[in-house]
Formats: sequence, structure tokens, C-alpha cells
Amino acid sequence: MMRIGTAVMTCVVAATTAVLSAGPATALPPEPAPITSGLDAVDYSGPIPDRAGALIRSVPLDPRLSLSAAGHAFRVLYSTTDQLNRRAVSTGEVLIPRGTPPRGGWPVIAWAHGTVGMGDDCAPSMQVHEEGEAAYLNHWLRRGFAIAATDYVGMGTPGILSYLNGVTAAHSVVDSVIAAHALPVPLSTSWIAIGHSQGAGAALNTGRYAQQFTAGAGLDYRGVVATGAPANLEALIRYGGPQFPPVVLPRPLNGYLLYILAGLRDARPDLKLNDILTARGRQLADIAVNTCGKQLRPYSQGLDLRTLFRRPLSSIPNIYGVLRDYLGTPDRGYTRPVFLGQGLLDVNVPAPSALSLAAQLQANRQPVELRVYPGADHPGVLVAGLGDIDRFVTRVTR
Repeated sequence: MMRIGTAVMTCVVAATTAVLSAGPATALPPEPAPITSGLDAVDYSGPIPDRAGALIRSVPLDPRLSLSAAGHAFRVLYSTTDQLNRRAVSTGEVLIPRGTPPRGGWPVIAWAHGTVGMGDDCAPSMQVHEEGEAAYLNHWLRRGFAIAATDYVGMGTPGILSYLNGVTAAHSVVDSVIAAHALPVPLSTSWIAIGHSQGAGAALNTGRYAQQFTAGAGLDYRGVVATGAPANLEALIRYGGPQFPPVVLPRPLNGYLLYILAGLRDARPDLKLNDILTARGRQLADIAVNTCGKQLRPYSQGLDLRTLFRRPLSSIPNIYGVLRDYLGTPDRGYTRPVFLGQGLLDVNVPAPSALSLAAQLQANRQPVELRVYPGADHPGVLVAGLGDIDRFVTRVTR
């Protein structure tokens, strides 16, 4: 594992130094105002059922937020588990295809969204879908899949988003599927997880823990699709500190690190991460907690990561294990097929991340299928890989 981690760090630094951004960052307009559809759960203080995945409330999704291929759409509030292993709530949306459902009901895709930020206003069920994501989800609706799309616990609900916390995200994803089955629509017990970027990590953790987390719910988990997966990041992040190499990483990677520091600080208060960070590091982590992706750009553009740290992260005992527990992607324990798709032009999540995971999965004899797309960047892999993903989904859900 040490040799794999060192190789990943070397490859990531080499890949990212070749794509340095130039020029000063410019502040962008604020995120659009959230559309709650009449279900505002930011300050929810009502009862939370003991059972995970219990549907607390549902309302029709505001038509401005729905998708063209959806016949019905709901915004939902449901019970789940947060990063401190407490019962909590999450929101999300459930989209139902047009037309007549098949016998047994619509099969379900649990959609795990990519990075949109950490602020409450960023919750996807309160914002219009980005064009590429809308096209991708419309594809699955037209294919006859219902979609349960979590916002993740802490995004639009009390607490903060535990960014890239794999097990916590898996709870949110799994529980959204359980909650969707309480809606007055015909859904099949058959379901798969699909995620991109941040969501790929969430989907892979969902695949690893799906059967454990749905025990007794009567669901039939079939497999997972992950594109642009952020795996083995702990191998790089553990080297964070004032001694970090003097390279400026691409803006998205800087932003991801700020989100990770903010999330880890919240999930593990015992680490006293603020003592490791400089005043600037603490300030940027605070900003990350309350902003959406576009709002963080001026702060992450051209960021010298050395300025975030007073001491190396390695001064925290077993920092690799700490990071592995928090954001690690499982490399064993999958009981259903795994599809990994990766674009070689991806600079948001450089290819060594997913490719190293694929090697680990193969070494551990896991049921993985890897597809690499030489001409695809981070969002482009959703288009480049769609044919292969279609075939995979058809095979595992038939």
C-alpha cells in the first residue's frame, strides 16, 4: 500500500503541474437562490424516526427543477445517519419516468451527485440541474428508470456536508432508495447506484455497503457505476503541510482539499485540526463550509497549499489511517458488479486515482469492469462512456 500511495502522489503531481492555470481569480456572481418546493429543511428540528430511510415528508418538486423526461417528481425529507453516527435527516429528489411502469414497478437508480459545494443553498434538489447532468439523468428516465437523488446529509439540512466521507455518503444514498419506496408510485425492488466525481466515491461506498445498509428493507441491489472516481486521495493528502512541494495545483483540486479539510475538521473534532492550520487555512475552511462551488473559485485559484498549514498533517498520529477511514474508497467487499469509467484528459480527478483503484480491485479479485476514454475530460466521460454504461446497466438489471 505504501508503494501504491507514493506512486499515486507522483503521478498526480506530475499530471497536475502540466495544467497550471494562469492569471488572477475573478469573483463570480452568487449562487442562484434556492427553490425549496415548499419543503425547507435547513433548520429542521422535528422528530427523526429511529429507522433509517423513513420518509418524513414529500412534496411535488417545483416544475422549474424537474427534468423533461420525468412524469412525476418529488422533493423528499428522510431519516439517515450522519458523520458522527447519529440519526439525522437528508433531503433529495425522486424522479419518475413518463408512461406506464413495467410489471413490478420502475427499477431505481440511486444517483450520487458530484461536487457542487458544501453550503446549504448548493443542495441539488433546490437548484436547476446543470445541462450535462440533466441530459444524463434524462437518458435514464427515458430508459425507464426512476431516480432517487440524495443531497447528502448536512446539505440543506442541519449540520454540514461531510465532504467525501464515504460511509456517511453511502448511508444517504441507500436511505434515499428506501425512502423513495414509501412514495405512492410503483417502484421495483431492483436498484443500482450511479455516481460521478464526488458521487463516484459515494456510489462505490454504496456498492460496498448496500446489502448491509438495506438489511430487512426487501431491496435487490444489482451493481454500481462510478465515473471520475476520487480514489486513493489519502495517499496524497497525508503529505499536506508547509513542506508540500512548491507546485500550484489546478483550481478544482485546491477546492476539493479545502472541502476535505472542512469536512474532516467537523467529523473528527478530536484531531484539533485547527491547531494544524494557519489563520488563512482556518479562514478558507470556514469559507468552504458555507459556499457553493462557483463561490469558492476565487479562493482556490492559484492557491499555494503550503500557506494552509502551520505543521504537517503527518504530525497527527496515524494520519493515513485517519484519512483512509474518512475518505477512503473500498478496494474489497463488493458482492455485485462494479463499473469504473475514467477519462484520460481528466484534470479534476486525474486518471491515476481511478486507475490505481482498478488495480487494487483486480488484485483483490473484485467484480470490476474498467473502461478508459483517452479523449474524455472530467464531464466528458459521462458522454464518452454512455454506451458501455448502458450495456453494463442492462446486463446487471435484466
